[in-house]
Amino acid sequence: MLLADKHAVIYGAAGAVGSAVARTFAREGATVHLTGRDSRRLGALASEIRAAGGSAETAVVDALDERAVESHLDAAATSAGGVDVSFNAIGIPQTGVQGIPLLELSPDAYTAPAATYLRAHFVTARAAGRRMAARGSGVILLHTPEPARVAAPLVGGMAPAWAAIEALSRGLSAELGPRGVRTVTMRSTGIPETATIDVVFGLHARTLGVTRAQFDGLVAGMTHRRRFTSLAELGDAAAFLASDRAAAMTGAVANLTGGIIAD
Repeated sequence: MLLADKHAVIYGAAGAVGSAVARTFAREGATVHLTGRDSRRLGALASEIRAAGGSAETAVVDALDERAVESHLDAAATSAGGVDVSFNAIGIPQTGVQGIPLLELSPDAYTAPAATYLRAHFVTARAAGRRMAARGSGVILLHTPEPARVAAPLVGGMAPAWAAIEALSRGLSAELGPRGVRTVTMRSTGIPETATIDVVFGLHARTLGVTRAQFDGLVAGMTHRRRFTSLAELGDAAAFLASDRAAAMTGAVANLTGGIIAD
């Protein structure tokens, strides 16, 4: 198992990306500490993981709340003897954010993604980094779609928010790498399996005046494989990157775009 005896904290664990990564981490032997704002959904996910033979704990934690994040990590680190992996998978509603030309966006709509995503990722990564650096080991994982790097229309303030997350990862790596802590960003395509991207692609298709199927085909056709990154592929990559087998990777972006970006 890639993550045997590891303890991984996942923020936004009840969402599609967070739950996919949580299931894979648990299957690979990690104890997953599931956090989010919906106790019912967290409990259901934990029950599913336990029924499959995995180990899971739950806690209601708002990733934007500095005190709540710090308090939860204190408790998790005390009970587990430390935290090995931190992964933030929070999301925000995209209606009013994407699918709108930049010239028609309000300043508040444009800056909201950066204000939310960057604060949440900084708060959670800083909290994890403090505890990992004290132990001399740990991995902070982040996730961005391809507009963090490529020019894409109608994504509003999401592109600079994602780019800022990648810059945060590089900065954390430069400062924490000498103390044994790695940071890696997974950059994927949009994942239509998720409710968020299902909405986003619908918004883009409507603005462009094409059908949803036509828009999906257009974006998938930009990849070399002619298909999107799947949740299963993202989960498998996350487990590898969080494991000791990826020990040489830090300050890096793992390219999971299927060729939309060719490095």
